[in-house]
Amino acid sequence: MYKALIIDDERLARSELKKMLSAFQDIEIVAEAANAGEGLEKIESLQPDLIFLDIQMPDKTGFELLQELDRSPKVIFTTAYDEFALKAFEFNALDYLLKPIDKKRLSDSIQKLILAEEKEATAVSYVNRNILTENDQVFVKDGEKCWFVKLSEVRLFESAGNYAKVFFGPNKPLILKSLNALEERLDEKTFFRANRKHIINMRMIVKVEPYFNNGLMLELQGGDKIEVSRRQSVKFREMMSL
Repeated sequence: MYKALIIDDERLARSELKKMLSAFQDIEIVAEAANAGEGLEKIESLQPDLIFLDIQMPDKTGFELLQELDRSPKVIFTTAYDEFALKAFEFNALDYLLKPIDKKRLSDSIQKLILAEEKEATAVSYVNRNILTENDQVFVKDGEKCWFVKLSEVRLFESAGNYAKVFFGPNKPLILKSLNALEERLDEKTFFRANRKHIINMRMIVKVEPYFNNGLMLELQGGDKIEVSRRQSVKFREMMSL
C-alpha cells in the first residue's frame, strides 16, 4: 500500500483525482493540500510515498515546493499546461499528467510507481550488502579522463539532475549516479546528506557555523561552504553530540 498526498489549489481537481484513485487498491490517499505551504507541512508530518503535485499554485509552484525538500517522495505532476514537461523530469518525476486526467494514463502512472518500487527494493537489497567505506577506492570516469579515487579523499558530492559531481583535490568530474543512489551506497558514519543537493564527507569539515532558520553552514577542506538544511541540522547536531 502506497500512502499518497494530493496537492492542488483546485478543490474540484482534488476531488476528481481522489475519486479516480479509489479504483486502485494499492493507493491510500492520506491527505489533501490546497497550496504548497500546506503541502510542505503534510509531507513532513505524514511522510507519504507519493505526491500528486500541481505545478501552478498561488503561493509557490510545485517546483519551488520540491526545492525545499531534502528528500522527495515519488512525484506525479498534474497540470493543465504541457510546457512544464521537460522541467518536470529534471526533478526526476515519475510521470506528468495533463488535466483533465485520462484514466488510462493514470493507470500507467500507478504501474510505473509499482515497477519503480520493485526495482528500488531489489537495488537496496543488493546495495546493503555492498556499502562503501572511506577506505574503499572507486573508479571515476568523465569523458576521456579517469581516476581511481579513495573515498576518504572525496570531500563532497553535488547533485546535477541524474548525475553527481564528485569533488576531490582540484577535480570535479561528473558521474551518472543520482545523489539518492549514492547515499544508499555510502557509509553514513562518514558521509552525510546535508541537503537535497549535497552529500559531504564529515572528516573534511573544518568549520561549523550557525546559519539562517536554525540551519548550519559547514566549511570543508578546500574552502567549499555547504548549507545544512533545518531538518538535517537537527540530525547533524544529534550525531555530533556526546
